Amino acid sequence: MKFSIITVCLNPGKKLAVTLESVLQQSCQDVEVILKDGGSTDGSIEKWQEENAAGPCGEKVKIFVEKDKGIYEAMNQAVAHASGDFLLFLNCGDTFADRNVLERTGKALEEEKSAGTDMDRLVLYGDTCGEKNDVVIASAPQITGFTCYRNIPCHQSCFYSAALCREKPYDLQYKIRADYDHFLWCYYRAGAKMRHMGFTVSTYEGGGFSENKKNKELDKKEHRQITGNYMGKGELFRYRFIMFCTLAPLRRAMAENRMFSGVYHWMKELVYKKRK
Repeated sequence: MKFSIITVCLNPGKKLAVTLESVLQQSCQDVEVILKDGGSTDGSIEKWQEENAAGPCGEKVKIFVEKDKGIYEAMNQAVAHASGDFLLFLNCGDTFADRNVLERTGKALEEEKSAGTDMDRLVLYGDTCGEKNDVVIASAPQITGFTCYRNIPCHQSCFYSAALCREKPYDLQYKIRADYDHFLWCYYRAGAKMRHMGFTVSTYEGGGFSENKKNKELDKKEHRQITGNYMGKGELFRYRFIMFCTLAPLRRAMAENRMFSGVYHWMKELVYKKRK
């Protein structure tokens, strides 16, 4: 199996069918869905099974029910059931940008294989469409230490080699940024090759746990802890100084504002294209 798309859920409602349909309509059919349910009681899993289990779609969706203590433990549990060479975590409500995403990613994988890349040390990523503001959030064309400090690609748009996910499961001490910790581990410790594929991979619904106002302080705390684990004091000082000089709080406010986000991300994409 080339791809395993992992979706974890708990009482997902109608969002479940939206996400599964997005995967199952892909032009590339060398894919499985690992649907890891934490014990839903809303009937959404059963309803989807009744409508689809008898057809070809049902064969591609493997459902596992197991209690968990949060999203990251659920994701770790799902990885244990995945048989694909490359994994992508797609939350309920999120979708692929179009039906050719997996086909185009497969071509990028073949290019890397032909170039002699260590396929167990590879992360492919793309851009993300923010559904909340209906804008394309451009990812950096190259991953650097500063990129890791400032803004990594959205995890819904990252294809990880399964070996990376099995070697370093998500660290459950982090409630909001375990995926961020894993990305930095791939870059700093595993020496993974990070390749930007140059197209939009997913549409991100937004409004998740990390975006809740009550959790923003915890988010900042975990960011400080994680960056401190992987980056030296001099490196951190340099990145913070750059952020201060480039008015990072103002840019963040523009990126999240419905009125200005389109212009902001358009300008960011232009800057990234010039750097290629």
